[in-house]
Amino acid sequence: MKTRKALAATLLAALALIMTAHAALRAEVIEQVLVKVNGQIYTKSDLEARQVLALREMGQQVDPKTKTIADDKLRPMLDQITPTVIVGAVDEMLLLQRGKDLGYTLSDEQFKSVTDSIKKDNNWTTDEQLTQALAAQEGMTLADFRKNVERSVIMDRVKQTEVLSKIGISDEEARAYYDAHQAEFTAPEEVTLRELLVAVPTTAGSVNAAADQAAREKIDGLRVRAVNGESFEKLAADFSDSPSAKNAGLVGPLKTSDISDELRKILAQMKPGDITTPLRAPTGYQLLKLESRSDTKIMPFDQAKDQINDKVFNSKRQDEYEKYMDKLRSQAIIDWKNPDLKKAYDLGLAQQKAGTAPTIAAAPPAAR
Repeated sequence: MKTRKALAATLLAALALIMTAHAALRAEVIEQVLVKVNGQIYTKSDLEARQVLALREMGQQVDPKTKTIADDKLRPMLDQITPTVIVGAVDEMLLLQRGKDLGYTLSDEQFKSVTDSIKKDNNWTTDEQLTQALAAQEGMTLADFRKNVERSVIMDRVKQTEVLSKIGISDEEARAYYDAHQAEFTAPEEVTLRELLVAVPTTAGSVNAAADQAAREKIDGLRVRAVNGESFEKLAADFSDSPSAKNAGLVGPLKTSDISDELRKILAQMKPGDITTPLRAPTGYQLLKLESRSDTKIMPFDQAKDQINDKVFNSKRQDEYEKYMDKLRSQAIIDWKNPDLKKAYDLGLAQQKAGTAPTIAAAPPAAR
């Protein structure tokens, strides 16, 4: 999870990039309007600013001052991202309009909390330091920053009050999820072992019979010492040829389902503290001590309920949010001025519903 400092840095960088993109396009005498959403215009400059940010998010080094939409190298990537970009832009316009209808704003106290947090994370003591940092990001002012923070706050508040606060989870739903997803609440049987390995040297890929016999005699002797009361941990640390020797032979915990059938049968007959007879391993002879065993455990419903509520809530949240946005779209007057962008928008909606839309970080547009 990103730290607050990292999030603040990301936000500053993204907002600065938007300002850069707009500065590069100010030379246009007439803005080309692409779409009106309930009378609010969205222009070619707005779209290009978002496209630049989306390409940056994909790792493309795009200079907003020299990038042209017709660039052959960029065209396939723009075709890929534009449907998602334009759907996101229209959705944000609708959310902001709804927030303003509900009277949502950013209070001075809320904005001060944001700026105080940024100053604290960057060890700044004055507002002037924040202002200078914003100005260094291609001339952004504190007022520009506040507008974008307000946009984010308003959209989040709309989602919270209009969608999230209305999601409920009944006991029947929680129980149904629990019954259908038992594996999520089941801890598998596990064992923790200690091993002691005596390696058998090989020559040209073959095992020397004498070396094999010597290794077998050594492992037999070490087992006798362990059974007679010497510390298995110390014997493993002192004599084992396995990398686990530095941890006194400790291996695990291991899921029994990940262990070979043959070894699982051997361990099933043992109790904690028991030591196996010497086992032939690919690299030599091995002793295993069963350190501990935990049986399969199913978390009771009452204990799992908080986890279940989170999982069901997250699933419902996406469904309810999509329904809410469908409602806002159906009630909106969306007047397309560019037929190609309308096609991209329709494609973006289809991709969103099918779950095939590319993941692009949200960026606040500069819609008027």
